[in-house]
Amino acid sequence: LVAIELKVWRDKQADPIHEGLGQLERYLRRLGLQSGFLVIFDRRRSAEEVPWEERPRWESAALAGGEQVRVLRL
Repeated sequence: LVAIELKVWRDKQADPIHEGLGQLERYLRRLGLQSGFLVIFDRRRSAEEVPWEERPRWESAALAGGEQVRVLRL
């Protein structure tokens, strides 16, 4: 079982990482999992200037309960 949350970052919006981590934290606790994935698609106009092959970036985050999250920004 794998928990994955997907967020889209659009123009005039704040980075959705905090909202995504909050949702994923609830999923992980409900499912009894210790890790999950958050994928953030950057659809802002400024992101269009970066070539697609240069966009993937991995980050790590730890939640309050110790759960580990891998964040993929595209």
